[in-house]
Amino acid sequence: MPLFERFPSLAGTAVSRMLVDAFRLRTPQGPEMVEWVMSTRSGAVRINDEVRVAPCGDHVLLTWERGDRLHMAGAAQRLVRTCWAEWNLGDHGVEPSRGFRQVLGLVDDIAVPALLDLATAATPDSLPALYQTLYDVILRKYTAECELRLSSSERTFRMVAEPVRVAPGGLVWAVRAVFIDVTSDRRRREAAQRSASEARRGHQRVEAVAEIADVLREAVLPHFQDELDAFGLEAAAVYRPDAREAGVGGDWYKARELPDGRLLIALGDARGHGLEAATLMAKLRYALAGLAYTEEPVERLTQWLNEVACADGDESTATAVIARYHPERSLLRWTCAGHPRPVLVRGGRATQLPAPDGGPGISLGVLPDVAYTAAETPLEVDDIVLMYSDGLIERRPTDPDQDMDRFLEAAEHCCAEAAPDAGHAGLQNYVEWLVARLDGPHRTDDATLLALRRIGTG
Repeated sequence: MPLFERFPSLAGTAVSRMLVDAFRLRTPQGPEMVEWVMSTRSGAVRINDEVRVAPCGDHVLLTWERGDRLHMAGAAQRLVRTCWAEWNLGDHGVEPSRGFRQVLGLVDDIAVPALLDLATAATPDSLPALYQTLYDVILRKYTAECELRLSSSERTFRMVAEPVRVAPGGLVWAVRAVFIDVTSDRRRREAAQRSASEARRGHQRVEAVAEIADVLREAVLPHFQDELDAFGLEAAAVYRPDAREAGVGGDWYKARELPDGRLLIALGDARGHGLEAATLMAKLRYALAGLAYTEEPVERLTQWLNEVACADGDESTATAVIARYHPERSLLRWTCAGHPRPVLVRGGRATQLPAPDGGPGISLGVLPDVAYTAAETPLEVDDIVLMYSDGLIERRPTDPDQDMDRFLEAAEHCCAEAAPDAGHAGLQNYVEWLVARLDGPHRTDDATLLALRRIGTG
C-alpha cells in the first residue's frame, strides 16, 4: 500500500522532501520532528514523531519514533539547565543528550567537543580542576566532580563524571558526565561574598570610628569631681551622642582654671555630625583654651574664636556659650554665639537668662570681624546654671519656644521631685535625671548638659 494512501496527512509534511532527497542524494536525512494526524476508531490523533530517511539499496528506509518523550527530555534539560554526554575512550566518539549544545551554549555548526577538547573550551582557571577530575575518573576509577567555566558562553557548570566499565573491576572504556549550569548560583555566591566583605570592611570602619570617638570623648569631655571647689562651684555633665554617628559628634564643654585665678567655662556645638564635626569641635575647644590665657574678657575671646572658625573654611560653623566665672564676686560673665542661652535654677524656679545687650551674637564661622557683648549673672548660694546643646531640647518640627518651655518645666519638676543633694554626686544625679526625662527616640543630634552650682564663696 502506498505510504501516503495509508497515512494521508504525511503528504503535507517534511517527509515528502526527505524521501526525495534521500533517494536522489543517496544520503541519510533527518532526524526531523514531524507533526501529523492519524485516524483511529476513537477519532483523529495528533502525533509528534522524530523521522529519519536513509537509502537502502534501490529503496529508502523510513523510520520514526514517538517524539513526545524526547521533547519532554529536551524541555527538562532547558528548564533545569542540565545535560549529559558519554565519551568513548576507544574510538573517541561522543553521545550527547539532546539539549547538550543548547545548555552548554555551543553553536550548531561546531562538533560536540571530544573529552580532551573540553580543555580548549574551558577557561584557564578551570583547567586544574578538570584535569584532576579526569585523572580521578579514568585512572582511579571513581566518581569525581569539578566546576567548569566555558569561554564561549561565560557560564559555569558543575561537572559530575563517572567511569563506565565493561565489568566490575575492569578497564574504563568510557566517561559519562552530567553538566549542571550553576552560573546563577555562583553569581549569587560571589555577590554574597562581596556583600560580606563590604560588611566586614564597614564593620571595621565603624569599630575604627568608635575607637577614635572614645579617644576624642575622653580628651574633650572632662569628668568633674571636686576640681571646682576652690572656686565655690560644683560641676556635673551628661553627654549623649547621636547613635547614628558611632558615639561622637560636635558637642563639647570645658571648665578650666586661668592664671588670673578665674574660671573659664564654655559649651559649644560644631556644625555637622560624626568625625568631621568632632574634628572642628576639637579645633575650637583647644583654640579657646589657648586664647583664654591672654586674660582678655570673654567678648574678646569669642571674637577671636570666631576668626579661627572663619579661617578654617566655609563649612566650619559652630555655636557656643563662653563664660568666665569671677569667684571673688560670684559673678558669671558670658557671651552667646548663636547658641541657646543658659538657664538659671534658683529656689526651684527655672528661667532662661536674658540675652546680652544687643541680643545673642551670630554663630562662629559665619562672618569675620563680628563684635560680641557679654551678659553678667550674679550667682547666689545653691543657684544652678544649666548650659546645654540644642540636641537636648529640640523636638522637630515643634516650635523652639515650646521646646524651651518643656525644658524649663522638666528642670523645675526634677528639682521639686528630688532636690539635688549637696555634693558632686547629688548634682550629677540631678542632671542625669533631667537628661533622662528629656531624652528619647525623637532625638536626632548629640545632647549635652553642663550644670554649675554655687556652694559658697571661693
